[in-house]
Amino acid sequence: MSAVFLVLLVSTANVGALLEEGQLRREPRRLSCVRCCRPSEQPVPIASSRYTRMSNDPAYSLPKVQPTIDITILKGEKGEMGEKGYPGAVGKEGERGLRGFNGRKGQKGQPGPQGHSCKQLYAAFSVGRRKPLHSSDYFQHVTFDTEFVNLYKHFNMFSGKFFCYVPGVYYFSLNVHTWNFKETYLHLMKNEKEVAILYAQPSDRSIMQSQSLMLDLQEGEEVWVRMFKRERENAIYSEESDVYIIFNGHLIKPAVE
Repeated sequence: MSAVFLVLLVSTANVGALLEEGQLRREPRRLSCVRCCRPSEQPVPIASSRYTRMSNDPAYSLPKVQPTIDITILKGEKGEMGEKGYPGAVGKEGERGLRGFNGRKGQKGQPGPQGHSCKQLYAAFSVGRRKPLHSSDYFQHVTFDTEFVNLYKHFNMFSGKFFCYVPGVYYFSLNVHTWNFKETYLHLMKNEKEVAILYAQPSDRSIMQSQSLMLDLQEGEEVWVRMFKRERENAIYSEESDVYIIFNGHLIKPAVE
């Protein structure tokens, strides 16, 4: 009996020694080791490394904040239209397009007048003036208000000029009535050059005065009459009831027959 008690006492002492040794081993518990820094490195705080581990974990990642701006609040009122700018440079010419479709055939025209192998060319006019005229300028154009003959309207009543449509040799004549005590001085003009003069000195009697000539005209040339004023008063006489001023012209021989 005493032997059994002695064995239990030794066992209990051994267990207590073991428990005391275990408590002594737990007491010096220390933090985990941290790697020493090199001279060029800075120590990393434990909280920073912990935040890095947590940020890498989706469960601990912070939400991303994306600010939005309401454009309608910042948008101002519509301004006035500006001035039109200068046109830009002309671009390069494009390629030629494809040829379009042919249009519909038009209606048949009316037949023209029957020709004649011996048809001749004509040109003639005879015009007059019923109003007297005083020359107030150095040169003054003479116009006419009465039309006797104006074949094919080659004489322009508005401008007072004969326009040559048929080239060839023409005969022209100019007849005027002088005014008492006034000089009468006129030029028969071919284009812008005087080719003949009709002149009468001042007199106590008024007389009829005339001038005529032939001209070889080319197509497009003009023949007309102008008054020429010098120191004296220049005038030609006429009345509403009678015609005292007459200008005639007609084709004698066309250039091409």
